[in-house]
Amino acid sequence: MSKSPTILAAVALTASAGLIVSALPADAAVAAKPRFTPGSPGSGDPYFPDMGNGGYDVAHYDIALRYLPKTKGIQAVTTINARATQNLSRFDLDFLGPLKISSLKVNGKKARWKRTGAQELVITPPKGLRKNSRFTVRVAYAGVPKTINDPALGVSGWAPTPDGGIMQNQPIGAATVYPVNDTPRDKATYTYTLTAPSNLTTLAGGDFLGKKSKGGFTTTRWAMRQPSASELTLLAVGKYDMVKTRTKSGLPNLTFTDKALGISPALAKQFNAQTADIVAFESKIYGRWPYSSTGGVTVKANLGYALETQARPTYDLSKHLGTIPRGDLLAHELGHQWFGDEVSPKKWADIWLNEGFATYSEWLYFEKYTGKPVQKSFDDTYATPATDDLWKGKVANPGRDHIFDGLVYDRGAMTIHALRKSIGDKAFFRLLKAWPAAHRYGNASTEDFIRFASKISGKNVRPLLTKWLYTEGKPTL
Repeated sequence: MSKSPTILAAVALTASAGLIVSALPADAAVAAKPRFTPGSPGSGDPYFPDMGNGGYDVAHYDIALRYLPKTKGIQAVTTINARATQNLSRFDLDFLGPLKISSLKVNGKKARWKRTGAQELVITPPKGLRKNSRFTVRVAYAGVPKTINDPALGVSGWAPTPDGGIMQNQPIGAATVYPVNDTPRDKATYTYTLTAPSNLTTLAGGDFLGKKSKGGFTTTRWAMRQPSASELTLLAVGKYDMVKTRTKSGLPNLTFTDKALGISPALAKQFNAQTADIVAFESKIYGRWPYSSTGGVTVKANLGYALETQARPTYDLSKHLGTIPRGDLLAHELGHQWFGDEVSPKKWADIWLNEGFATYSEWLYFEKYTGKPVQKSFDDTYATPATDDLWKGKVANPGRDHIFDGLVYDRGAMTIHALRKSIGDKAFFRLLKAWPAAHRYGNASTEDFIRFASKISGKNVRPLLTKWLYTEGKPTL
């Protein structure tokens, strides 16, 4: 590119005056020095404004963790591979509780850091991180992880068990065990290297890569190869019996039963077989299984719930010793693997897209395995009196303290069935496969679903879904 006459004249004039100046225009000189700014300390979710952070996108977490039974604590190193989405002067990770950091490096160099508020770990690298550059964060830390007990949302984070602990992270909790961008909108892959005394089992979500023992300790390695939201990650230590098989389609199927539950070997095998059977059943309806392995974990942790941890759901059976999960519960958590895990909500207000479809998975299970028609499940639920709390609130915006209420689960499932009746079975079952496939390992909102359902069915479903999702009270049929 040739210089303009104006610039040439300016260079000549200043040179004759004995001045040394840049031949570049002023705006070009400024452009050569990018402006670095802090990433936001939240991801913008109205229900959980402190969760997640801005300015970068995580690609992978590598968690190396050793369990210390004497203190019931951990020693760990988490390495994060990420990409800057802006010119970053500093950025935040979520890190919650009393775990103490001993070392923190960015791109192999010591970085300044401080902890502010309830969960912010503010990191200032030695120099700014340019937009689109890739960087690593390595954090070494130790201590006893915190257990979160929210009056409305229940127990999450690190939950102690009789001989170890388990990580259950919905909606918050991952940050009690490892530094993380704790928002469903920043999915990443994971590897785990877990060490404990050899009389204990260590396990995680994803594929089992092997184990080795030395000096009374055993280390196992795991990989979640498909992107996962942090709230769906799994890590556990304790005394477990493992059943390892393959499904008919060839998927590794690893199920674990907590010895503290007193589950017999015969029931442990039944748990494994039922898991494989329901995976096959739901795969025919929802499309291929989204992950490279499957399974499940039963645990005694006094959680009071099951959780759709990715690829390998967990089932707390503290109040049901000696038993395995019911088939409908398996159907619910395994149904989540498509609805909630493979495609996750953009905002927590959209959680009916998780729980409504998982509850509908129960209804489909009842129809196949017990002979109870889906319509009967709908009718029984719809028969709830109009004055009941079930009909209070909006399904697609239940409020922070109501994301696990019946209006999300039961009214969500009724909404799905009302849609089915409106568009017909052919379009409906095409939708069940197309929706998770179109948003594979990504995120979607209620509005995205309304548009998608209208497109796939060729029918404007907005009036119907507005009535069921955005209107309080009992809808008329």
